[in-house]
Formats: sequence, structure tokens, C-alpha cells
Amino acid sequence: MTPSARRFGAALLLLFLTLGSVASDGAGKRLTRKERNLKNKQDAENYAEARRKGVDEVSHTAEAAALRKYQLRKKKRKGLIRKRDSDLASVLFPGVTPELYAPGEEIQMFTDLVNSKKTQVPFEFYDLPGCNAPEVKVSKRKKQRKNFGARLQGLELKPGPYPMKILANVGCTPLCQNNIKAKKLRWLRLLVERQYRVHMTFDSLPVLMRSKELNYAVRGYPIGFKAPPSYTGLPQDEFYLYNHLKFTVTYNEVPDAGGVYITGFDVHPVSIAHEIPRNGLAAASEVATCNAENAKPVVNDPKTYLALKAEVGKEDLPVIYSYEIEWVESDLPWADRWDVYLIGSPDDDIHSFAIINSLMIVLFLTGAIATIMIRTLRRDIAGYNEMQSLEDAQEETGWKLVHGDVFRPPTTQPMLFSVLVGTGAQIGSAFLATMLCAMVGLINPMKKGQTLTAILLLYVLCGSVAGYVSARIFKFCDAKAWKQATVLTAAGLPGVLVAIFMVLNVFLHIVGAATAVGFLVVFALFGLWVCVSTPLVFVGSFFGFRAEKIDIPVKVNNISRYIPELPWYATPPFGFLLGGILPFGSVCIELFFIMSALWLHQIYYMMGFLLAVLLILGATCAEVSVVMCYLQLCAEDHRWWWKSFYNCASAGLYLFIYSLW
Repeated sequence: MTPSARRFGAALLLLFLTLGSVASDGAGKRLTRKERNLKNKQDAENYAEARRKGVDEVSHTAEAAALRKYQLRKKKRKGLIRKRDSDLASVLFPGVTPELYAPGEEIQMFTDLVNSKKTQVPFEFYDLPGCNAPEVKVSKRKKQRKNFGARLQGLELKPGPYPMKILANVGCTPLCQNNIKAKKLRWLRLLVERQYRVHMTFDSLPVLMRSKELNYAVRGYPIGFKAPPSYTGLPQDEFYLYNHLKFTVTYNEVPDAGGVYITGFDVHPVSIAHEIPRNGLAAASEVATCNAENAKPVVNDPKTYLALKAEVGKEDLPVIYSYEIEWVESDLPWADRWDVYLIGSPDDDIHSFAIINSLMIVLFLTGAIATIMIRTLRRDIAGYNEMQSLEDAQEETGWKLVHGDVFRPPTTQPMLFSVLVGTGAQIGSAFLATMLCAMVGLINPMKKGQTLTAILLLYVLCGSVAGYVSARIFKFCDAKAWKQATVLTAAGLPGVLVAIFMVLNVFLHIVGAATAVGFLVVFALFGLWVCVSTPLVFVGSFFGFRAEKIDIPVKVNNISRYIPELPWYATPPFGFLLGGILPFGSVCIELFFIMSALWLHQIYYMMGFLLAVLLILGATCAEVSVVMCYLQLCAEDHRWWWKSFYNCASAGLYLFIYSLW
């Protein structure tokens, strides 16, 4: 195929895929449903045809950009009722404008965590044997600010050791020489075996490894790789180190402003055993395999791989680290530079199916409650009211027998019960407030540090809700130790979480993890708890105890009724385990997306879906409690307080097991 024919085919493909998704014709007239379906079908056929021809979705070509635009068409639509086309930059980072860089300007890339999907212990970039951090002063415009949430997560972006200037290509340049000791060699082999990856950012873009042939783009690059005996011919697995990085930075030139916009940040790691100079690497040294006059291009060649083992008779492994940078002009708009990061992420349809699945559970429970309320209760109450005399009344059975005991306060640990209910009200209020703030744009989930800071502040500010609810329930139980109940409400859950956090933080410090938190951050968290959360809990408790006692419609018997033997579904732990299945099932699919965003570096920004799932979860828990409580009362068991709490709280057990899995 001639170049002109290829250009024509690319232009035709771009025309089909970019214009085919527009829901209006050339005159601006909105298309009918039939016309939209026809266009969608045509777009799908064009997309499938392009993939059959081998067009990738991750490169910087116009064809790949068109395929990405088609695949992400649903993610680029904004609006609650009437959707409109947009771009991912405005969806992920609303209000953010592109950064303009002048040619020749010195700029820094920043190092992020070194982590793995197989273990949850991350390390810092400079914990690895390599080059030292540069002694540079980062300007205020490019300095990465740290908020309380980022400090609590242990995240800190540090300048990378790779000097660079805008639009200045850099050939193979040796950075430093590091003689790796035997202990560090064993540690590096362990990191390679556990598939640790190095993450960096430049202009807020995470570094990517792309493969046009394999059609994949993955964040970060591996420390090294393990080759099996079938590849090396050795009797055992061999480990190799990536010590040379090829950076490719794509940009858009802005002639009017005299600068460029960054649109891509890629890396290609290479393992090469550089020739070590006789006197070691110095500032002006030439390396025959890198920056010498007749040096060959640095490529991955099995003959020159750098094995992670010292030579016979030596304890150290001398390694020269090097890099090169290439600047490539691209036609990709700045607003579409995030498209490649979402390729392969779950589609919006999966979120919609998850919500439909949850709604089916809610409808099922609603039907069950409607049956109970309309058929059973209405018939029983109507028959009870039609009794003319005591002689006409038959012997009562079921829930009618416990009407004098159903409002009896819990006799088992009423203080603990009120504390748990108040704490749950605080968590629910904070979570609902967080979702509402995210919906109106006050919180950006892409900025995880700021999001965690907002969540902590909202949780602390909702302390008065916990104090009020706990006080109301505790007063209904006729308890007197209101000070103790208030202190437990303020210190119960935060104390447990802080204790777990401190134990984990100690172990993270022992292993040298990058996410280990310093003493000052822990002290600030303690101050936030003592100086803000606890006083608000006391304020809420004050108003809760001053309010009137909860009024009940019937009088409670002086002597509690005997409870007969209960059926198996109403006895713990079977009743608790059965009650938690449906609430967990209504949110399990959305939990998968959240877990993927936490541990697999995927992007989660669907706050609207999450808010819908939160409301469905609340409705599911309420309806499960109603049904299980009705079955319990029909079995003449009036002790419903703790059981109604555990029936839905047991969903947390399934969540814990799912998290371990």
C-alpha cells in the first residue's frame, strides 16, 4: 500500500469514528433513535474492521487516537439528564488548564512509589540501588504540594535523577556507577520476582510503557525481568536488571504562545551490561556502550543483558545507570492525552449492569415487604379489630403475642449498642456528604491525597451526629452513665482504627516501606481527633440527652415474655450470615472497581454511580432488617435490637473476606 493510500485510509477511519458518534447531522438537527442506532452500528463495524487490520489503540497515530475516541465515547459524556460530548481532561480534572513550557526550559520529572500487585509493601525510588537524588531547587510553579491526606498515605514525589530540558533531545548519557553489594543483589532479585514496578510522573502524567505490536499500555516500568532456563539455557532462572531508560515525550507546539503542551510521557527500559571504565565512571568518562563516538544504539539484546549476580570471585556488581530522551511532536490534543490511560478500564455499561443488579435485589426485597405489609399484616390487623368479644377471639399466635415486649430496651450491653449505632450514623453521614461534595465538584477523586483529607474532615465534622444518635438511644435504655457513653462514642472507632494503624505503621517502618508515616503526621491526626472530633461528639450528646425520650405507642409489660425455641433461620449465626448476603451482593461489583483503583492503579471517577450504589445499599439494609425482624417476631422473639443490627452489619464480614481474596 502506498503512503498516500495509507493516509487516505487513516483520514477515512478518523472521519468515520469521530463524526459517527455525534447525535446530530451536519445542519445541527438531532437524529432520531433509528438514525442513532444506524450510526452506532456503522461505528462498531468500522471499529471492528480497523482492529482486524491490526490498527492498535495505544500509539500516537491518528488511527489509534480515533479508536480510543470510539472506545471511550461513553466516558467522555457529561451531564445528568441530557448528555453532551466532552473530553477526559475536563471529566477527570475539571477546571485544570494546560501547562505551557518554553523551549530550553529546565524541567523535572518526579519519582513516585515502587510497588507491586503481588504485595502491598511499596518502596521509594531512592531506596533502590541507583543514582542519588539531584540537588536541585524546584520552583514554586512546579513543586508538588503535599496535603494531610498525602502525608497520611506516605506519598511524596521527589525529583528524578534525569536532567531534561524542553525540546532538547538527549542521547545515551551515563548517570552514575553503583557497586551493588551482595545483600542488595538478593533484595533486587526478590523485587524482580515479585514484579515490582517503578512509577514516575511528568507534567502530572504517569509514565507509560506502550507496545504497538501487542496493543497494550501499562503504567510504570519493571525493575527487571526473570528469564526461565528454556530462554537462557542455564539450569535455573536468571534475573536481569533494567539499567537504561529511553524516555519519549510527545508534545503540541503552540506558536502563538511560543511554547509547548505535553501530551505523552513514555519509557522503554533496556537491560545492558555497560563497559565499566578502568578507573570507574567519572563526570567526563566515555562509556564504549553508551556515549562513545562509535557506540551502537542501546537496545535489548540477550547477549548484553545485565544479570543480577556478581562475577566469580567478586562480592559487588558494578552497574552503570544511563538514560536518553527523545522529543516527538504529536497531533494529539492536550485534552485527549488521558485517553490511553483508560483504555482497557471497565466500561460504563458494567457500572450500569451493577446498578441494575442492585436494583433487582431492592425490588425483590420491596416485593417481600409489600407482601408482608399488605397481605399478612393487613389481614391479621383487620381480623383482630373485627373481634366482638373476648369469647370470640381465638388464641393469638405469632407477632401479636409480643406487642407488650417489642419496645423493651435491650438488656444486653445497651451502652455498646448505642455507641455502635451512633458511630454508624457518623460514618453514613460522612460518606453521604463526601459523595455529594464529589458530585458538585468540590472533591476530585483523581487527587487521592486531597480526597482523603476531605473524607477525614467530613468524618470529624459529623461527630455531633454520632453523639446525638448515641445519646438518644442510650436515654431510651434508661441508662445513667451518659459521660462514659459519650467518651466511648468519641473514642471507640477512632481508637480501634488508630491502634491498627499504629501497629501496621510500626511494621512498615521495620521493612522500610515508603508509605510509613512519621510521628508528626500521627500527632496531627491525634490532635484532629482530640481537639475537633471529641468536642463535637460532646455537643451532639448534650443536645441528645436534653431532647425528650423516644415515645413508644404501647406499654411495655413488667415481666418479659418467655421465648420459645426458634427456627434455624432466626438463630445466630445463621440469621446474621443470611442477612448480610443481600447487602453485600448489591455492592460487590462496584467494590471490585474500587479495589482495582486502590491496588491496581486503575482510575476510578464514577462518583455518580457510587452515590447510586450507596443509596441502594441503604435501602437494601433497611429492607433486609424489616424482613428479618418480621420473621423473628413471628417466631415470638422480641429481642430484635441486636439482631437487627447484626443482620446487616454481617455484610462487613463478607467485605473483609472479599478484601482478603
